[in-house]
Amino acid sequence: MTINNNPAKVGGGGTPDPEAYLAAQRSPEFIELRKRYRGFAFPMTVAFLVWYFMFVFASVFASAWMSVPVWGNINRGLIFGLLQFVSTGLITWLYVRHANKKLDPLATEIREEMEGVS
Repeated sequence: MTINNNPAKVGGGGTPDPEAYLAAQRSPEFIELRKRYRGFAFPMTVAFLVWYFMFVFASVFASAWMSVPVWGNINRGLIFGLLQFVSTGLITWLYVRHANKKLDPLATEIREEMEGVS
């Protein structure tokens, strides 16, 4: 990695100066990190918003369909409302898994290089 070409620019305690941060932002490693993050976050955000607004619009415009009982006093609307919480938990779990495998190792490598650890 070639983020910190000038070790003299690293301040005491391993703190890089502002120029080192700008150099890190332009590095291929940081660009790859940003690409990996956006590759997960943007599509997942769109998917969740589509799912959420489908629920909202169905609640407003298809209330008869949403109020159909499924089991006792449990209707479609309640099930889809509870599935919003399930989908949020699922997205969180998927993001943590993605971050642990794809983001954190690269971010650690960049940080260690900037701090002069490696």
